[in-house]
Amino acid sequence: MTQLQYFTTLSGLWLAVAWVPYILDRIFVRGLKGALANPSPDDKPQSPWAQRAHRAHIVGVELFAAFAPLSILAMLVLPPDQQPGTLGLAFFTGMAAHYVIYMIGIPVLRTAAFAVAALSSALLGLTVLGVM
Repeated sequence: MTQLQYFTTLSGLWLAVAWVPYILDRIFVRGLKGALANPSPDDKPQSPWAQRAHRAHIVGVELFAAFAPLSILAMLVLPPDQQPGTLGLAFFTGMAAHYVIYMIGIPVLRTAAFAVAALSSALLGLTVLGVM
């Protein structure tokens, strides 16, 4: 398994479980029945950290929607060298850090972590195109 394959898989796994904390908060705040019910304007609001975690998860999914196809293309057309793998590492680190930092509520670092993940995708795309 190449480094790019590893970090693309790790990114997908991260997103597959990143919903757990805010769903657990929803159960604690609204009870199991309330957490399983359809959303309503009368719902008790979730904890602020859980609301931020939910938004961070959405952003992570949006980031991954751009990164994953570029990663697959890189796996198909590029030799398994260090640059795509390093970009995969940077993407995963930026996306996971963004989630944690956003959940904690640190605005400037959140934006920097997002930028690392987004720029990793852009650089991977440029690498696939042969520009880099």
